[in-house]
Amino acid sequence: MKNSGTRWGVGIALILFVVIFLPLLAVLLNAFLPGIFFGEIRFQGLGLLGEIFNRPLWRQSLMNSLWLGVGTALLGTMFGACLAMARARWNYATGRLLDAGVWLLLIMPSFMLAQGWILFAGTDGIASRSLGMEWITHAVFQPAGLMFIMALSKFPLAYLTVLASAEWNVTQYGQAARLNGARPWTVWRTVELPLSVPSIVAGATLVFIDTVGDFGLPAALSTVYRFPTLTYSIYSAIYQSPVRFDMAGVLAFYLVIILGLAMFVLMISLRKSRFDFLNSRARKTIKIKPRKTYLLNLITIWFLTISIGIPVGSSVCVSLMKKMGNGFASQNFTFEHYVSLFSTSLPDHTRLNFLDGMIHSLSIAAIAAIISMIIGFIVAYVLTFTQFPMKGGLQLFSIVSLAVPGIVMGIGYIFVWNQRWLEHINLHLYGTPALLVIAVIAGAIPYAVRVQLGSFGAISSSVLNAAAVQGAGTLERMAHIVLPLTRRSLLLAVLAAFGTSVFDLALASMLQPANYVLMPLVIDQAFEFGKYGYATAATILSGSILLAIIIFIQIAGEAVFRWNDRRFQKSAAIRSADHHRRTYGGSQYETNS
Repeated sequence: MKNSGTRWGVGIALILFVVIFLPLLAVLLNAFLPGIFFGEIRFQGLGLLGEIFNRPLWRQSLMNSLWLGVGTALLGTMFGACLAMARARWNYATGRLLDAGVWLLLIMPSFMLAQGWILFAGTDGIASRSLGMEWITHAVFQPAGLMFIMALSKFPLAYLTVLASAEWNVTQYGQAARLNGARPWTVWRTVELPLSVPSIVAGATLVFIDTVGDFGLPAALSTVYRFPTLTYSIYSAIYQSPVRFDMAGVLAFYLVIILGLAMFVLMISLRKSRFDFLNSRARKTIKIKPRKTYLLNLITIWFLTISIGIPVGSSVCVSLMKKMGNGFASQNFTFEHYVSLFSTSLPDHTRLNFLDGMIHSLSIAAIAAIISMIIGFIVAYVLTFTQFPMKGGLQLFSIVSLAVPGIVMGIGYIFVWNQRWLEHINLHLYGTPALLVIAVIAGAIPYAVRVQLGSFGAISSSVLNAAAVQGAGTLERMAHIVLPLTRRSLLLAVLAAFGTSVFDLALASMLQPANYVLMPLVIDQAFEFGKYGYATAATILSGSILLAIIIFIQIAGEAVFRWNDRRFQKSAAIRSADHHRRTYGGSQYETNS
C-alpha cells in the first residue's frame, strides 16, 4: 500500500506541477530573463525590477494595489468578524438570510458587482438621475469609496473564517478569569480576543489576497474611473502594441511577491497565536435570543441591501429600462434587452455572442469541474490514506493557485505553452480552448481538494487496510469504499468548481482563443461599449441559468443518491432472505416464520 501511495503521489504531483506551479515559475523567471520563452534571452540583472519605482504608471499601480488591499482587508475583516461573532452567539430571524447572502457574494464575480455599482453611482447613474443623490458619485469614485465597495464584496472570506472558530464555546476560560477577579473588559482583552486572533488574521489575509489579485473591479472601473492596479496593468501590457511581456513579467513578479509575503505573515501569525482550546471536551456554542432582536435584524437587512441589493438591483433595473437616463417612468420599462439576446436581426450578431458565449463558458466550466474533482479526489486520497513522503509539497501545489491571481496564471500559461517547438509535437496549446480548460482546472483544483478533504478525514483507514489485506488494489479501494462514502462531497466539489469557473474574467481575457466567444467577455465588452441594457440583461439571464443548473444538479444528485440507497437496502434484504433459505431450508424457514 505504501508503494502504490508513492506512485499515485508522484503522478498527481507531476500533474499539479505542470498545470499550477510551472506557469507561476515561468512568470518569476521571465522577470529576470525577459524573452527567455521567445528565443531572445536578455539578462538585465535586477535593473528591470527597479524600474517599477521610476515609471509613474508602474509605481502608481503598485501603490494602488497595496492601498486598496490593506484598506479592504481592515474594513472587510471588521465587517465580517462583527457579523460572524453576532451570528455565532445569537439566534435571530435574518441569520439564515445573512448566510445565504454571504455565499451569494462569494460566488458572484467581482466585475458583475462592480458594474452594478457603476450603474448606480455613475455620473448618469440611477442615484444621480433617478434618486437625485448626486453626492454618491464623488463618494464612491475615490480610493476610500473603492475600499468600501471591495469590502462589501470581500467580507464573506473573513465572515466564514471567523464564524468557523466563533461557533465553539470558550466561556469556561472567561469564567475562570472572572473567578480570579478579572473584569469583563479584561476578560475580553486577555482571553476572548487572543483566542479569536488566529481566525481574524486568517480572514484579513484572505481578504487582502483576494483584493490585491482581483481583476474584475479595475476592469469594470476602467470605463469610468482611472485607478490602475497591478492586475490591470499586467493585462494592459499584454494587449498593448507592441506587446510588453517584460513589463507584464515584472509587474506579475511584484504581485506574486506581495501575495507570498501575505501568506508568510498568515503562517507566522497562526504559529505564534496557537491555542489548543478545541479538545475532546469542546462543544458548540448554544445560540441565545438577544434582547434587541429587531436591532440585529435591521442591521442585517441594511447590510445585505447595500452589499447585494444595490449592485444586483441596479443591474436588474437597467436591464428593464429603455434608457437609463429616463428613470423609473412606466413607459421606460421594457424587455427588449432580453429579447435582443436571442434576436437574429441585429447587425452586431449579439445572438451569436450570447448563445455561443454561454455554451462555451458552460462547457469549459463543466469539463474543468469534472476533471478538477477527479484530481481533487486523488489528492485528498493521497494526503489522507497514504504514506507519501512529499505530502507537504503536494498540499502546497494544490492550494497555490488559490493565492495566485488568474491574471498571473494566464500570463504564465502564455509563456509556457506559446513555444514554437511545441508545434512539432502537437502541443502548441496557446490560442486553443484546450489551454483555457487546463487553466480553469488549475483554478478549480483548490476548491475541489478543500471540499473533499473534510469527508475523507471521517473515513477510518482501517477499512482500507482490511480491503488491501484481502487483495483489493488502490483503484478498487477508491471505487468501492471511498467513492460511495464521499459521494456528496464529490457532488459539492463539482458544483463549487463549476460555479466559480463560468465567469472567470481574468483567464478569459488572457487566454481567449481567436473567434471563440466567452460569456464574461460578452458582458464586459458590452459594458465597455456602453450597451448597459444588453450587458445587464446578459448578466441577469446568464446568472439565473447558472443558478438553475446548480440547483438542478444538486437536487438530481440527491435523488440519485436516495434511489441508490433504496436499491442497495432492497438488494441487501434479498441477500439476507436468500441466506436464511439456504441455511434453514425453504419449508422449515416458512414454518419458523
